[in-house]
Amino acid sequence: MRVLLWHVHGSWATSFVHGPWTTLVPVTPDRGPDGRGRPDTFTWPDRAVEVAPERLRHEDVDAVVLQRPHELRLAEEWLGRRPGRDVPAVYVEHDTPRRTPADASLPEEVVPDSRHFLHDRDDIPVVHVTHFNQLFWNCGRAPTTVIEHGVVDPGYRCTGDMPRAGVVINDPLRRGRVAGTDLLAGLARALPLDLFGMNVTGVPEALGIAPESLWTFEDLPQGRMHEELARRRVYVHPYRWTSLGLALIEAMMLGLPVVALATTEAVEAVPPEAGVLSTRVAALADAARTLAADPPRARQMGKEARAHAVERYGLPRFLRDWERTLTEVTR
Repeated sequence: MRVLLWHVHGSWATSFVHGPWTTLVPVTPDRGPDGRGRPDTFTWPDRAVEVAPERLRHEDVDAVVLQRPHELRLAEEWLGRRPGRDVPAVYVEHDTPRRTPADASLPEEVVPDSRHFLHDRDDIPVVHVTHFNQLFWNCGRAPTTVIEHGVVDPGYRCTGDMPRAGVVINDPLRRGRVAGTDLLAGLARALPLDLFGMNVTGVPEALGIAPESLWTFEDLPQGRMHEELARRRVYVHPYRWTSLGLALIEAMMLGLPVVALATTEAVEAVPPEAGVLSTRVAALADAARTLAADPPRARQMGKEARAHAVERYGLPRFLRDWERTLTEVTR
């Protein structure tokens, strides 16, 4: 099977391209958002192949995996075929719904009423990455299913030799309250934090946090980030409103205990024996400080976190689910 997929979310795409299909990945000269091609910071197998947009009309494509609304137009322009009609397609919904509409003349919608943009179509199934997403999006006529995340197992690496907490947030200043960036200052007063991700340089100054309380690590290759994260004693997940950060699952697989806001899918992903979840930020700060001061307990909770993550979010299950879905949609 040959599948067209834009490189949008690095960690999720890394898991997807490990499937038994050939993944055609658009690449443009500027490697912009619609043509990133293969990444430098993740390891992909050879069966993920870069293809220039002008060559796609000459490629055999069995299915299109869409991840952004405008990819419907791109696919039609670049393939010369309409997704869902001339070529089988599915849409992966990575995000939780947000209040709409963009048109200020229309009444506001509360989140549970958020209509998916494929609401009125029944020819493109929507694949949600969490059950929380499926619960909250109003997809109308569109068929829906859930394929939970799958993660390439980095192995148990936790040493916990640094009594600090690891946090992974891409674009923390832009994403603000959604990612819980505003909570970092209070958490850093309880336990020094190490922030990994894209565009993290300058965050301590912007938030008024002393440099020794918040170290930043700018866009490390995935393998290097895993090595560094595994040295921390606890993983902090401050996201208010997100499907489920893959970095959370990766941290659990590395063997880190978790301290997280009890919001969205985190309540399903982190069992009580693997970490502490609460909507009280003070409780999370206290839990992080306590775990950092108790290495044996942190180590045991981290082992429980890894066992749960490997069982529920292992790559074999993820790829089986996707192979079944792609087979069904291409029949």
